[in-house]
Amino acid sequence: MMDMAPPESLPMHEAHPLALVTGASSGIGTEIALELARRGFDLILSGRDAERLTAVADQVLATGGAAEIQIVDLEAPGGIEALVTQVGSRELEILVNNAGFGLSGPLERESPERLAAMVHLNVTALTLLTRAFLPAMVARGHGRILNVASTGAFQPCPGMAAYGATKAYVLSFSEAVAEELAGTGVFVTALCPGPTRTRFAERAAMVGSFLFRDAMAADAVARSGVQALLAGRRLRVTGWRNRLMAFAIRFSPRGMTARLAKAMMLKRN
Repeated sequence: MMDMAPPESLPMHEAHPLALVTGASSGIGTEIALELARRGFDLILSGRDAERLTAVADQVLATGGAAEIQIVDLEAPGGIEALVTQVGSRELEILVNNAGFGLSGPLERESPERLAAMVHLNVTALTLLTRAFLPAMVARGHGRILNVASTGAFQPCPGMAAYGATKAYVLSFSEAVAEELAGTGVFVTALCPGPTRTRFAERAAMVGSFLFRDAMAADAVARSGVQALLAGRRLRVTGWRNRLMAFAIRFSPRGMTARLAKAMMLKRN
């Protein structure tokens, strides 16, 4: 399930704060890792694709940072525990729960196996990794957790019903834990990007969707998320259009927002 890259190729700086990024092999996860590296953090990069993770580690090294790769499948039995064991007792300043994926289409047509895998990765892995690393942060009196949710967390998402529900969980979970931690020196930030130029659309079978017509660049999303995390913000919605939408939804009837979301899901470029 897991392979470690040769330790000699992955130097770590004892004086640098350490960040763990899951789903770091592409997209927003890669860009968050690079943004943190530019800000002086060493990285533990977690994902399933050894070749892609190695390429990201090389980019981190080019910034003057350091990176270690952990090849872990968080969807697989024992994957969560394996990652926690590999990180061990090392002091994490930042945990980024980015690993996740989406499925699109009517619920009755979805594969039960893929649905279960998505819920496990988007919800269970994020929750248990937070639980695993949080106590040490609280004991030290400092630490930060960035949970990647979505603008889909703010309204029902017909056509991506289960995916939207997982992201609603991430948002609710993050805001609740952030309040639990008030005064401890540990902060939790929920990052809610809208459509973003990553491999997500391809994996979710949404290439050509109207939703991705004006998708943001992944590096811009990552930069905004890291800024919010380091500022101790509880919520960051990326892009002014997405922020306007999220604000408006709070005052709109749920039935109406569901119908509008369905219409946008069905519309193609």
